[in-house]
Amino acid sequence: MAGVALGVPFSGAMAADQPAPMGTSAPVAAAGAKPADDPVQTLRTIIADYDRYSAAIDPITAGQRGNQAARRVWPDDSPGAVRQRQEQLRALKAQLDAVPAGALSGEDALNRTLLEWRLELDLDGFRFDEERIPFTADEGFFQVPSYAAEGTTIRTDADAADWIERLRQLPTYYDIEIANMRRGLHTGFTQPRLIAEKIEKVVQAQAALPAEKSPLLAPLDQLPSIMPPDQRQKLREQALEAIRTAVKPAEQKLAAFFRDEYVPGSRTTLGAADMPDGRAYYAYRVRHETTTDLTPDQVFALGQSEIARIRQAMDQEIHASGFHGDFKAFQHFLRTDKRFYVTTREALMEKASRLAKRVDGQLPHFIGKLPRLSYGVREVPRDIEENYTSGRYNPGSPEQGIAGGLMINTSHLDQRPLYELPALVSHEGAPGHHIQIALAQEMTGLPAFRRDSDITAYVEGWALYSEQLTREFGLYGTPYERFGLLSMEMWRACRLVMDVGIHWKGWSRDQALSCLRDNTALADKNMQNETDRYIAWPGQALGYKIGELRLEALRKKAEAALGARFDIRRFHDVLLDEGAMPLSVVEQRVDDWIAAGGGAATPAGGH
Repeated sequence: MAGVALGVPFSGAMAADQPAPMGTSAPVAAAGAKPADDPVQTLRTIIADYDRYSAAIDPITAGQRGNQAARRVWPDDSPGAVRQRQEQLRALKAQLDAVPAGALSGEDALNRTLLEWRLELDLDGFRFDEERIPFTADEGFFQVPSYAAEGTTIRTDADAADWIERLRQLPTYYDIEIANMRRGLHTGFTQPRLIAEKIEKVVQAQAALPAEKSPLLAPLDQLPSIMPPDQRQKLREQALEAIRTAVKPAEQKLAAFFRDEYVPGSRTTLGAADMPDGRAYYAYRVRHETTTDLTPDQVFALGQSEIARIRQAMDQEIHASGFHGDFKAFQHFLRTDKRFYVTTREALMEKASRLAKRVDGQLPHFIGKLPRLSYGVREVPRDIEENYTSGRYNPGSPEQGIAGGLMINTSHLDQRPLYELPALVSHEGAPGHHIQIALAQEMTGLPAFRRDSDITAYVEGWALYSEQLTREFGLYGTPYERFGLLSMEMWRACRLVMDVGIHWKGWSRDQALSCLRDNTALADKNMQNETDRYIAWPGQALGYKIGELRLEALRKKAEAALGARFDIRRFHDVLLDEGAMPLSVVEQRVDDWIAAGGGAATPAGGH
């Protein structure tokens, strides 16, 4: 699993919000305001202001939420806009501090807790100017337009006009990002050269694609049949002209920048600690992604203990398979025996689709409240598949009538073993990312910032927990599939030592790669891409295992405390019914549920 696609922050936007154009921001009341007589109403006003702020900084998500004005603009990460964001968040934090937590209860108390956590984390992060590195090893700002196209449905002439205007504005968006990367070059805050070289190939291929084949034409390919044919053709021609005159020159300019400036100027070191203020930056990233106070060294030690535990379980499955040979020989067997691989892209898609439907048939037994939004099994677009991970989830949009997407990488079929597929489908589709994210999207009574929260330790922790949960669905029927599940879990345990090793301890790429090579059955292509991903995205890989371990511990705690009263469906509703949140708040929520006797879930209050 690689994470949720596709590089756009999940900051929410309510349908009535009007985002500011590039270079401006939504207004926020002045800092230091006196607390109002009604703390509940004051809090709700602050939350509404924060949701407007979120809509302004993320017009992609806002547009998918039905915000018409947002559908014409791109995100603005210019220094001036970022300074305005910082001022706005400081003002909101001052207002929130003036609302006494003890005067709130239920959802209001939980809203205050979660917003306070989010504001403190974001304000702390401003000092690192992360806008200087707007891409990772396999995604970034240059893929935001394609992501926006996939989430855009055109039903009227006005919808089409908005999309065409957005295309015309693309050069400004790219110019802002180029300026940010130049600032990174001047200050030594860049991606390593090996990552920059990978992305150079992607943007070069993007620039070379003929306008007629641009993925940004996709919204015009599905115009409503009720629209007259001549009008459909006219709109498509206008979009194609915008791509020719605005988009393609911007893509070519970006490709030239990577070739002539960014790759030659990028750093030759790997770890975040090697950048200016790098150790403080990495410590912040660890806190950001895990939602805990664990130090990098503590994370590393946890990874080591998990690796030892999982290796013992893997040895048991090797024995159960009847294989005669050591661990290394079994790895070679799994990576080379043809029974574990398909030979066509379609066959892999069919296998993944069948597994997804098997899971769907078991979901009501394990989760009480399921989302209405469906999901489909889709191929990773071929223009980005080379550097892409084996699978990913693309969120849908209930407002726009777009289903979620379980994305399967169908390239390099000799590197896509079937014994990993059950865990991959469980993680990226259901009961993993789709169930959690779609449920949150449908929580229309919650503030937008909670509906679209992207807290890694929760979002990815639930998805990794889901891989283990589908053991109870009967999804792993052979020792090979169970070993594949353990291999996927080992992959996440290795992340703890690899990420810290690279960014804190000065490891080389090969030192980090050796953990996967020596302890998993992952294919070489996957191991190479994953190692580069951790190099390019400090800390993100840590949330998965830490989140999963916390959720598993909470389940064991609830089972022990409630005994026969423990209901697995209600327990999972407790985990899922309030959207993503820091692990400490999840724990308090479960503790409150246990104390209440394991009945219907209630908000976690102000804890």
